Amino acid sequence: MNYTLPHIPEREKKPRKAGVTMVMDKGAGIKQAENFIEACADYVDFVKLGFGTSYITPNLETKIKLYKQAGIKVYLGGTLFEAFLVRGMFNDYVKLLDKLKLDCAEVSDGSIIIPHDEKCKYISKLAKDRLVLSEVGSKEEGIIIHPAKWIQMMNKEIEAGSWKVIAEAREGGNVGIFHRNGSTHTILINKIVSKVDKEKIIWETPQKSQQVWFTKLFGANVNLGNIGLDEVIPLETLRIGLRGDTFFDFLPKNLAKK
Repeated sequence: MNYTLPHIPEREKKPRKAGVTMVMDKGAGIKQAENFIEACADYVDFVKLGFGTSYITPNLETKIKLYKQAGIKVYLGGTLFEAFLVRGMFNDYVKLLDKLKLDCAEVSDGSIIIPHDEKCKYISKLAKDRLVLSEVGSKEEGIIIHPAKWIQMMNKEIEAGSWKVIAEAREGGNVGIFHRNGSTHTILINKIVSKVDKEKIIWETPQKSQQVWFTKLFGANVNLGNIGLDEVIPLETLRIGLRGDTFFDFLPKNLAKK
């Protein structure tokens, strides 16, 4: 830190198991990635090359190398995994991960229907050689998954080898664990964390209000994902109470009353 300030909540240090920040790269150029790394690398654990952007992004391997050299794990968006799978090309997908030297992979079924036992098999296969993040929840607006189903799927995917499960919200933050207007499915969240270890969950929170909600509920070291490239530093200040929304959350009561 640049100077001393008391009553700042302690953040986990990298490599982190809690307080993970996952960033969504939607096609950043090399210069943009370099500037991002200079400013934010210490606060970022994962960069997801969102949906199928890696297919058309210029200088892909150079950018991946930059992120990895900065101590950031990189993986391809789950939608790309599904795009390979629906075409019967799972083995080709694995070859692509090998070619790109990616030691992290996402398994999702947000766009296509995959029987859950089959999805867990893909998780187990990839987890033999890689760190796996699996995503639970549909990308389709209006599809409601019962809380018991969320819990069952999350726990089974963790058992299958997922390092963490991602609670789906899309890049807009208006499906899955959130309502159409971006507000949180509070009952759903409470039921999930009553049965699933919250440190095993990454909550997709692209909207500031969503980041605030989860930070207030779970503290500075909550796992958050789908963060924009330019939102990492603002999120970190939110985590440690140096932003108006969480200003009093981490102060002692005698100071918070002033």
